[in-house]
Amino acid sequence: MTAPQIVWLRRDLRLADQPALLAACASGAPVIPVYVLDDETPRHRAMGGASRWWLHHSLASLDAGLCARGSRLILRRGSCDAVLSALARATGAQAIHALHHHEPWWRNTERAVAKALNLHLHHGNYLAPPGSVLTGSGEPYKIYTPFWRSLLQRMPPPKPVSAPKEIPAPDAWPASDSLADWQLVPTRPDWAGGLREEWTPGEVGAKERLSDFADHARRYGEERNLPSVEGSSRLSPHLHFGEISPAMVWHAVTDAGGSVDVFLGELGWRDYAQNVIVQFPDYPARNYREQFDAFAWRDPDHDPDAAADLKAWQKGLTGYPIVDAGMRQLWATGWMHNRVRMIAASFLIKHLLIDWRHGEGWFWDTLVDADYASNGVNWQWVAGTGVDSNMFVRIMAPLTQSEKFDAAGYIRQWVPELADLSDSEIHDPVGLLRPADYPAKVIGHKQARERALAAVAQIRE
Repeated sequence: MTAPQIVWLRRDLRLADQPALLAACASGAPVIPVYVLDDETPRHRAMGGASRWWLHHSLASLDAGLCARGSRLILRRGSCDAVLSALARATGAQAIHALHHHEPWWRNTERAVAKALNLHLHHGNYLAPPGSVLTGSGEPYKIYTPFWRSLLQRMPPPKPVSAPKEIPAPDAWPASDSLADWQLVPTRPDWAGGLREEWTPGEVGAKERLSDFADHARRYGEERNLPSVEGSSRLSPHLHFGEISPAMVWHAVTDAGGSVDVFLGELGWRDYAQNVIVQFPDYPARNYREQFDAFAWRDPDHDPDAAADLKAWQKGLTGYPIVDAGMRQLWATGWMHNRVRMIAASFLIKHLLIDWRHGEGWFWDTLVDADYASNGVNWQWVAGTGVDSNMFVRIMAPLTQSEKFDAAGYIRQWVPELADLSDSEIHDPVGLLRPADYPAKVIGHKQARERALAAVAQIRE
């Protein structure tokens, strides 16, 4: 019988528009889809709790889709290069197909696998292959705007390809772990109730989410900043886990009209973030602007007051309703509204003077769409430390932002102790308006702003 071919799955958990799977099927050989749970290779960048919950359900969905096509998903645990080598020896597989991944640990693993096995890497998780959008002098872009203009010249992406109707199976399947044995979902305690209510991980859920968004994509530019309306797409976790391709998203909404171009630019930002980590692999852990290495951050590891402020931020108890609503939404659902993410991140960095990496780490563990590139690029953008970033001295005023973007309904949903306040009162409940069970501000806005400006002035001297 023809030697089987392995499809090595990572953050590409779909059957439609999946070039690695399609290439393996086109060979005519039996196909063995495999997912390796590898916590050894990324080390401290192993998936956080929310992402692991999502992964469990995404893998279950993928296996169901494979079974419907005469196949199944093989699960193994360990270092990817060792597991894949052992699997190839046991099955006699002559080739491995996978999609390119650009996180530094995956790039290292791909090189290790390629040394031992016949590895075929395909592109398909981004609008254009990361690192391929270059300036006129042949250099990768560092700034988003010219990057996006150049990427647009290559759009639209190729039209998505349907999932194969049948997937050739081997005569005998190799042994597989049980998904339940991986214990990816929390049990003691089970903190995932809000995630279950909010999300349907998997390819079917991704397509449903895209269909819902396509109906109002034309209003994206106006509605994406309104937390109480929720005009964002909510596709980010599906895109992160590769349950849907960006090409499929592009073609589904590109003709929506209105302000859909703003959304397409957000898809482009996702590509841009990958472009950044291709150039700077440790970007989510190191200031790009080295002068910030001397910044006088308050250190929660050694300063009890800073530790208390960090905990208040994490728990949504800062006394700033828009910040607290966002942090509570994050804890309950594994996701936070885009505008509120910027407000909450700015608050940690500039009001509390806590290093952006503490926030990046918290988001890494609690977001269902925690993405190495996007998370790092977004945090450095807000902090003013990045290659393309907002200026540190641009300090967002949470109370003004809350009123400007009409967040009253959003606050009532996530900070119920304030639910009885009027729209004019809820953004800044002070004095007798503040309920006894809602905390006072951890710091006043004016005081925080002056402290932040004084701190950044020190590194400019």
